Amino acid sequence: MKGTYLGEFEELVLLTVAILNGDAYGITVMDEIEKNIDRKVTVSTVHTALYRLEEKGFVESYFGGATQERGGRKKRLYKVTASGERSLAEVKEQREKLWSLLPNLKLNYE
Repeated sequence: MKGTYLGEFEELVLLTVAILNGDAYGITVMDEIEKNIDRKVTVSTVHTALYRLEEKGFVESYFGGATQERGGRKKRLYKVTASGERSLAEVKEQREKLWSLLPNLKLNYE
């Protein structure tokens, strides 16, 4: 298993896989990120992140049923593993800790 460091885009993909809860595959992950984060991504960058997350043990893939719209081909679906859930919890805790340490500054979000 590769290192367990979670990059920013990997974090987005892992969170999205968790949100999709069993319906996650390249296109749905890409669509959810674009819809919820307003960030343009390609399906190939999503697949690359999914492969890395699988190498790290944060997601596992399996084949769903074949569909007519895919010409009888099966979809490779992804779900978050227990290790992936722990990683997301750690990242959330780290982020919340850092945000809590931020002095009372008026942050200008435009």
